[in-house]
Amino acid sequence: MWVDPNLNDFYSRVSRIEKSHAKGYGFEATGTLGRKAPSKSGSRAIKLVKPVILALVLGVGLKGTIHYYVGPQTYESRVSALAAGTGFDPVGAWLMQADPASLYVSSQLQTLLPR
Repeated sequence: MWVDPNLNDFYSRVSRIEKSHAKGYGFEATGTLGRKAPSKSGSRAIKLVKPVILALVLGVGLKGTIHYYVGPQTYESRVSALAAGTGFDPVGAWLMQADPASLYVSSQLQTLLPR
C-alpha cells in the first residue's frame, strides 16, 4: 500500500490498536499513570484520626509549655479566672485546666530547662 515499509507497519499497528479500543481494551505504557494505577489505600477514618491526634498532641504540648513558663500558681489562677467568665470562657477554662499529660510535659521541661 505504501512505498515505505515502515508506514505499512505503522498503519497496521494503528488499525490493530483501533480495533482493540473498539472492543473496550486499553493500553498503558509502563511507568505511566492510567486506569489501573494503584489508588491511595487507607480508610477515611484513618485520614480523619491523624489530624485530630496531631491537634491533641500540639494542644497538650502548648498547655504544658504555658504551665512551665507561668508557673503552677499563676496558671491555676488564670484558669479559675477564665472559669468565672461568661459565654465561652468556662469552656476555655475546661480545655485549659491542667491535666496529667500537660503536667508531665511541664515537669519534663523543668528537668530540661531548670530556672
